[in-house]
Amino acid sequence: MLYIWNIEKIIQNTLQEHQLDINYEFNNKLPAPMSYNVSTNTINFNYLQINGYMGKIKVKETEENIVKIILYHEIGYYMTFKKHKHDLRTLMYGEDEEIAALKSEIEQNAWDYGRRIAPDQLIDSYDKVREQDELLLSGL
Repeated sequence: MLYIWNIEKIIQNTLQEHQLDINYEFNNKLPAPMSYNVSTNTINFNYLQINGYMGKIKVKETEENIVKIILYHEIGYYMTFKKHKHDLRTLMYGEDEEIAALKSEIEQNAWDYGRRIAPDQLIDSYDKVREQDELLLSGL
């Protein structure tokens, strides 16, 4: 089990390694392991959710590497919002189909951009986590 300070250190070191100016903070009410907030440029994390997620994802990696994989995905959100000026008003005011299409595009971009910065030795595991995450989200 990883504790808050372990996860903070992993996030801090990874952000420094990639020279990214992204804030991060613990949020024990977050219903997901990690989340990127574009408005505040902050990665929020819930260590209990992270530990639970690690129990659901079946990948032969260290706990630290699984946290890094989750983090690369969140950095992918940062990169997609930085590179693509999505009309976020669609999420608030769009039709259901428009909202679903934009969310799908953002999610796809986040995984793709996160993969680009993941080190070579984690690419296979990153892809496996992505595949398993999609299954978890679809309820399978």
